[in-house]
Formats: sequence, structure tokens, C-alpha cells
Amino acid sequence: MSRNEIFSQIQGYDEHLRDMQVCRKYGIDYTMTTGQVRSVVDLYHPSKLNLRVSEIITETQSASTVRLVSAEGYLPPFQAGQYINILVEINGVRTSRPYSIASSPAQTGYYDITVKRVEGGFVSDYLLDRTGTGQALESSSPAGTFYFNPLFHHRDMVLIAGGSGITPFMSMIREVTDRGLDRSIHLIYGNRKEDDIIFDAELRDRASRHDNFMFTPVIAEPSKGCTEHTGFITADLMRTVLDNTDSKTYYLCGPKEMYDFCLPEIDKLGVPSRQVRRELFGGFKNITDEPGWPDNLKGSETFTLKIRGGKSIKARADEPLMVSMERAGIAVPALCRTGACSMCRVKLLSGRVYQPAGVLMRKSDSDFGYIHSCMAFPMEDCEIIL
Repeated sequence: MSRNEIFSQIQGYDEHLRDMQVCRKYGIDYTMTTGQVRSVVDLYHPSKLNLRVSEIITETQSASTVRLVSAEGYLPPFQAGQYINILVEINGVRTSRPYSIASSPAQTGYYDITVKRVEGGFVSDYLLDRTGTGQALESSSPAGTFYFNPLFHHRDMVLIAGGSGITPFMSMIREVTDRGLDRSIHLIYGNRKEDDIIFDAELRDRASRHDNFMFTPVIAEPSKGCTEHTGFITADLMRTVLDNTDSKTYYLCGPKEMYDFCLPEIDKLGVPSRQVRRELFGGFKNITDEPGWPDNLKGSETFTLKIRGGKSIKARADEPLMVSMERAGIAVPALCRTGACSMCRVKLLSGRVYQPAGVLMRKSDSDFGYIHSCMAFPMEDCEIIL
């Protein structure tokens, strides 16, 4: 039986055939627009951006802002709070790191990313010490879901930042104050010392000029003459500086240690979890200290990681599979590197891995054996499919 004979047995086939003939005669010919949808999508969500460093601005002794412009003359729009993933090659290792955009979405000429030096930093040291004006960099287009949503979030926003966690909030603050948006922001910003406060002068200036923006610095190790709030960001401090703690959306961004401390403090205020948004910055200082880490592993063990259809490499227990693969020259797609975006997922065929609490796994991934390679630490020899 021929293909047409099979089709003719389908109920309604003749009617559909007549409709197709009518459409060909009187319908619109879309062949001239072939490829236009793809070009529009690429305009707003390109797979990569070719950027150039136009300026480096010193913020503190340990942090600088890298201003990036497009090599093609156009930057896609973004939401205040989103990030770009910067790709670099350092000493033969191709890797990437996400950096929140600190500039306002209303500023279309450049993206600002603010880089803070961290102990043992790999990419941060490269950007601070070996990157200069005119240098070319590659990145992803803006990504992430850490931004204000008018359908679900309160217009009264409490931003709780620690260290370089100020960067997505700076974009929000600049947009709201520059554009006169109908939102109220109270920034509570924790730092170790007074001179660690990134954007200090600008934050104080904006707070003095805009009634809908309040700024509360909190210093953990104050100098003798410090006049700011000192210690940590506690529930009592929030009750003191906020006019009330209800009907607000709380946004947190900073190191993991800040989350571990501040989330229980927010819980003491009786804030429902749906009113708390968080963005995790950085990885783990020592993964072996995390709850659930296997007692029989010290972290210095080395296992064999076999890539189906590829080579076998060595992988340390205290290092994410993604990092081990990058060191071996194996490129892994990535965006957030904190276990949230799913871009780096791989299928685990054999072996066991440790994944810390907070990794956002989709149910379908868990059901079919996928893991996030950026937050998966080998516990024994493993085999995966990229």
C-alpha cells in the first residue's frame, strides 16, 4: 500500500486535503519570512555575546567594576537582577563564572560587572589582574530569575546583601531611582569592615536624594569610630530599621554563610517562604563541612570519571565534576554554576556523587538519572553521558 493510500484511510483526510489546496490558493505565503523568527530570537537572546572592556573602575581595595560594551554595537535587554556568564581561558583551562549586571537596564550602552577578589580565586584574579581596557571577552546573554515580578512580589522590597552580593541589587536600585518607579527599597548591606562597602558613596547619595530608597550598612568588625549598625543582620536589627516587617518581599544575595545565618532570622519575623527570594553567590569554601558529606571521605581522594564515548579523567572528591572536566579540556555548557539553571546537567550512568542541599533538581532529571555537574562531587569512580 502506497503512502497516499495509507493517508486516504485516515478519517477526515479528504477534507484536510481540500483545506490545504484552498490555503495554497488564497492564503498568505510565508516563505519570504523564513528565518525571521530566528533572527528576532537571536536579537533578544543570542547564544553568546562578544564584548570589549571599555573601562575598569576601582570600587574598593578588593573590588573593581569592569565595564563591558558590545563588539557588534548592540546589547540585548535584561531585567535588573540578572547575570551574564563570562567565559575565559586561563593557562589552557577554559571555564566560566556568572556575574550579576550592576548597571541599570535603562543603560543600554554597556553592562557593568563588579568583581571582588576572593581567596584562591581563579577567574576573579584573572579579571582583576590580567584584564585591561580594550580586551575582548565572551559571555552568555543575560539570564536568571532573580528580579522583581509585579504579579507576585510586593512593591515594598527589602534587599539583604553581603559583600559582592550587592551587584544585582545595585542594578535594581539604579533602575528604581533613575526611572522614578513606584517601588520602595530598603537595602541592608553587611560587610566585614567599613572600607569593604562597595558603592558606598553612591548608595548614600541616592538614599539622600530619593525618599523611596533607604540604606542601612551593617559592619561585622567595626573600627573604634564606626557609627553604623554593627554585628550581623538579625531579626532584631530588621525590626529596628524597617517600618514594619509585613507585606514585603525579601531578596537575599551573598555568600552561603550569610544565607545560613539570615534565613532563620527572617523566619523569626514570621515572613512566609513565598515572600523570600534568594540568589546564591559563589561555591563552597569547604564542601566536606556541608551536612551529609560522607564520613569516609576526606575530600582529597581522586577517582576516575569516564565520559561515555570519550576519555577517562581524574576527579577529586572535593571538586565538582564540571571543574574536573574543565581542567581536562572538556567544555561543559554552564550559566549559573550554583545548581539552579540545569544547563550543565549530565546523565550519571554508574557510581555515586554527593550533591549539597539546595541544588534545584527537576523531577524529570532525578527520575532519569541526571545530575548538575557544577554541584556534583564524586564519591567513587563514575561514568557519565554529556
